[in-house]
Amino acid sequence: MLAVVKKPRTEETLFRVKGDIPHKVIDYLEKEFGPDFEISDADEEFVDIFETDWYREISAATTPGDVLKIYRENMGLTQAELGRKLGEFTSREISDMEDNKSCISKEVAGKLGSFFEVPTSRFHP
Repeated sequence: MLAVVKKPRTEETLFRVKGDIPHKVIDYLEKEFGPDFEISDADEEFVDIFETDWYREISAATTPGDVLKIYRENMGLTQAELGRKLGEFTSREISDMEDNKSCISKEVAGKLGSFFEVPTSRFHP
């Protein structure tokens, strides 16, 4: 399967994603790019998304708070629900972490990593 996003008003391909693409990724791309997004099963030349300038720019601009919000929303949790599941955090504290108004400590990053089953480094540089 191949997911392709084209630049608006052109036929030039902006980026491609190859392989077994999760439905959540396809749903996101369809929502974000609308008619500029297409799925193709054709066997064409592919680009590793992790090697694209687009991916490097997005990765560099993504903060630990952004990552926290993405994981929380992917699990369908409210800020209050996540706070309760992690322990004694209020929805305001979770909101401040997501908005980068307060830093995510190593201790909190450890709790987040354990809860979401991902490396702690995703939440704390």
